[in-house]
Amino acid sequence: MQRRASARNLNPRAGARSGNLRRALAQEAARIMAQQGIHDFLTAKRKAAERLTYTDLGSLPSNTEIEAALAEYQRLFHAGAHAASLQAQRRAALQAMRALALFEPRLVGPVLSGTATEHADIQLHLFADRPENVTLQLVERGVAHEITERRVRLDAERTRAFPGLRFEIANRCIDAIVFPCDGIRQAPASPVDGKPMRRADAAELEALLEQH
Repeated sequence: MQRRASARNLNPRAGARSGNLRRALAQEAARIMAQQGIHDFLTAKRKAAERLTYTDLGSLPSNTEIEAALAEYQRLFHAGAHAASLQAQRRAALQAMRALALFEPRLVGPVLSGTATEHADIQLHLFADRPENVTLQLVERGVAHEITERRVRLDAERTRAFPGLRFEIANRCIDAIVFPCDGIRQAPASPVDGKPMRRADAAELEALLEQH
């Protein structure tokens, strides 16, 4: 009985240590993302685990935990610079959305959530039955661009490739994915928490800009 009681008494301490280590990993991954411009959560997790010599890769912090740690890091260490950079990114996003208004653009990702690092791409979702129509719009406006393809996780079971475009507006990189017109009805899964991605139209983005 005494041995079992002693083992039970150790569990809270072991749990606290595990929780502290998990937080430390999330904080280190957030620091890596902020300082090194890494956007991929898994890459940041692995780098953090390597730096902290943590070998249990099956119990790394969730993307949600890292996103929260990134927001806290930016608030503590780069509040003013981060706010200015985020405003510039959002203004560039709004400029791009106005230029591509025919395709009902939606802002997604870190620039919308507010956790974007200084060099993060501005992520847009566009909607067109013919992706080449978006390309023609950029050509008509004299905007140099690169045609890409992006694999998008639609839900827990489906992943699909969609055409995309990369171009610059106001010296900011725009990474746009072109969905069919009916793709506006259902947002794909967020890489952070697996829920439908939050999307914002130009009016919502304007409201965000006016708040700051």
